[in-house]
Amino acid sequence: MGLADQWERILALLPEGWIQAELRLRIPVAAQSARATALLGPLAPGRVGSEIHFVVSRRAGIGPEAARRLLAKLDDEGIRGTLVLASSPAHPRGVAAPERERPPLTAQWEELAAALPDDWSDLLCRVELTSSDDLPRAALLSAPLNPSRPEREVGFEFRAARTSGYGASPQMVRRCLARMDESGIRGRVEVLRTLSDTRHVSTQGPVWYVGGKVL
Repeated sequence: MGLADQWERILALLPEGWIQAELRLRIPVAAQSARATALLGPLAPGRVGSEIHFVVSRRAGIGPEAARRLLAKLDDEGIRGTLVLASSPAHPRGVAAPERERPPLTAQWEELAAALPDDWSDLLCRVELTSSDDLPRAALLSAPLNPSRPEREVGFEFRAARTSGYGASPQMVRRCLARMDESGIRGRVEVLRTLSDTRHVSTQGPVWYVGGKVL
């Protein structure tokens, strides 16, 4: 059975109202794995050996029909494999109930930014991911934020600066979060510390000490 047909079969088994599905594609011919990953590029796939993992979402990024077309390209090139649903309805991390689904990261950021004082200058923020499987991809997509990962936490912290000094601009923060949304990465954004109207006298801005660490 072709990969597009396998996806159609998985779709038929998903519950009504599903939001996103995490999938694993196992390619028996190792030499074909790199080509398959390239063809699935819009899905922002990750690859470990001959296994490729990606997320299909009905709310952000690549949807079910676009995913079927991408898998059909693999069929056209004679790439064979086994497509499996990595998280079943019994594990809502991959297929979540609509009422429990958090808004996209960008929407959360915009809501937080709207609640900040007009003269805010520096922020310490955190992104907590829903799944630890998303950490490597999230770290790559958020690299411009210079993220730091607290111990034993599934996520990362970063700084933002509105006018000057050390930290990503609000526009860059939103862009990085949008890239994670497009990759189907889910989580929670929060502002941990806020400073307003700071004066950077021969420095790159304020320093926070959290848990004995300088941030």
